[in-house]
Amino acid sequence: MTSLPPGSDQGGSPERPAPLLCARCGIPAPGPHPVTWICSVENGTPVHFCDTCSRENLRSIEGRLDSAWW
Repeated sequence: MTSLPPGSDQGGSPERPAPLLCARCGIPAPGPHPVTWICSVENGTPVHFCDTCSRENLRSIEGRLDSAWW
């Protein structure tokens, strides 16, 4: 007989993921996978930016500058 790893839940619904927030302005995403938002990996961590912030900083994004430079 195989047992589940410690701390695993045997029943109930799966946890809902935390809503995406724009790393620049903090606005929540309108859905689970907004197609107009961008995702960047900075220091090994994925960060998301809304369409407004990504448009305002397009040159910095294309120049591959970290968001700390914006």
